[in-house]
Amino acid sequence: MVVTDAESPLLGEITCGTLLQKLQEIWDEVGESDEERDKLLLQIEQECLGVYKKKVEQAAKSRAELLQTLSDANAELSSLTTSLGDKTFLNGIPDKSSGTIKEQLAAIAPALEQLWQQKEERVREFSDVQSQIQKICGEIAGGLTNEVPIVDESDLSLKKLDDFQSQLQELQKEKSDRLQKVLEFVSTVHDLCAVLGLDFLTTVREVHPSLDEETGVQSKSISNETLSRLAKTVLTLKDDKKQRLQKLQELATQLIDLWNLMDTPDEERDLFNHVTCNISASVDEVTSPGALARDLIKQAEVEVDRLDQLKASRMKEIAFKKQSELEEIYTRAHVETNPESARERIMSLIDSGNVEPTELLADMDSQIAKAKEEAFSRKDILDRVEKWMLACEEESWLEDYNRDQNRYSASRGAHLNLKRAEKARILVSKIPAMVDTLVAKTRAWEEEHSMSFAYDGVPLLAMLDEYGMLRQEREEEKRRLREQKKVQEQPHIEQDSAFSTRPSPARPVSAKKPVGARANNGGANGAPNRRLSLNASQNGSRSIAKGGRRETLDRPAAPTNYVAISKEEAASSPVSGAADHVSASP
Repeated sequence: MVVTDAESPLLGEITCGTLLQKLQEIWDEVGESDEERDKLLLQIEQECLGVYKKKVEQAAKSRAELLQTLSDANAELSSLTTSLGDKTFLNGIPDKSSGTIKEQLAAIAPALEQLWQQKEERVREFSDVQSQIQKICGEIAGGLTNEVPIVDESDLSLKKLDDFQSQLQELQKEKSDRLQKVLEFVSTVHDLCAVLGLDFLTTVREVHPSLDEETGVQSKSISNETLSRLAKTVLTLKDDKKQRLQKLQELATQLIDLWNLMDTPDEERDLFNHVTCNISASVDEVTSPGALARDLIKQAEVEVDRLDQLKASRMKEIAFKKQSELEEIYTRAHVETNPESARERIMSLIDSGNVEPTELLADMDSQIAKAKEEAFSRKDILDRVEKWMLACEEESWLEDYNRDQNRYSASRGAHLNLKRAEKARILVSKIPAMVDTLVAKTRAWEEEHSMSFAYDGVPLLAMLDEYGMLRQEREEEKRRLREQKKVQEQPHIEQDSAFSTRPSPARPVSAKKPVGARANNGGANGAPNRRLSLNASQNGSRSIAKGGRRETLDRPAAPTNYVAISKEEAASSPVSGAADHVSASP
């Protein structure tokens, strides 16, 4: 038929009808029978039916494929929106459910393409964030890995991405904190190595090779192991620094002691200023480079050994200097010693050679330490004794001041004496309390140390007891004088009342004489000469403290006219004299 059509170009438009007509013409020309023609026509009809059927099947298959494609597209669209967590995106797709399949596919395709692009971009973001998280976690754990993180494409929502970014920010902050801590540790190690004279690079490279100065800051190790090893290194260096400083301070103390013992000139001492400058420094205060280097400590040890050898050759001189120091401590503490016998003992020990110089000096150092402890235990009582003696001196001065009949005159400096007298009266009034406190503390000290508290060889309690007796006798004497004065003044008062006359200015003067005479007789006969004035008691106390002998307790007696002087003063100034005597008493 194709050939026939090719051979008949004049047939025009070919249709089924024209073809059938052409076939009839051929059959007529050939002379085909009707049966044959019907058979052929049935065959043609069957073949056409098969072609139609095949085409229908193809069309149905194509439709099914389009429907499957549409279904897959819808499923993928739903999956992408669910994975991206943005279901609002579906609202922007036009509804083509009533249109043809191709129209529906055409409507979904752009949105699907856009979601695919968004998914690829989101996957890259997730991969980038997870890669950074994995890297930082590896740096913290101390094990770096080159594995690409697996992104869970089932959940690519912004919420999950924000969670990863928050985790990344926390890890970045932790990394920054760790890096800062590492840098602080490295800086501390650098400073400690400088002070100790150690090689910094070698020290930090032993911890981790990335900690040297050539490695960038961001490339330094921040792992737990690195931080732990850095902390241990710092602790070890600090302990080493502490031990070296203690050793250096001990050497410096020995150097100073040896220099002081042998009067080493300042020129030689200045050579070791770098050693002695840190003798009282704390560990944190020592920051100078090389201040605790091993060479420096070794140099100080060599110098101490040299001075020790020199000290052995000057043993006698050094021992006497220590003895002088011991005597000075006891002198300041008012402890009686026998320096002559001590020096003779030192001379005999050195000359005999039976004792090692170091042992002798160690024994003397022990005695000095013991003396310092004893002096420290006596300090509180000695300070109170000093205040008591000063108060007694003021009491003696106040007694002399009260005897002065010109104390209220307008002479130069009289106002200063008045002020001093007021202060002295206040101080004197506190003497009994001072004595009571001093007695209590002295007894407590004696109970604690199981020995008597001596002041320059004299028991302090004996001094205080004698002072108390003298003061009591003095108070009794003053009270007796006041009573005697009242008895002597009584006849004059009665005579004045009987005559009701005003006494003449000269009358008290004439009345004063017999009182003075009686007072002189009373002072010479009635009052024993052993009574001591306050001034005498003070002189006696001082002699006890400084003389160091018990027999000095026998103080000089008061003058025989002491009572008469007091009574004459009372008679010449009845009001002021009595007031002054009362104020002078504690």
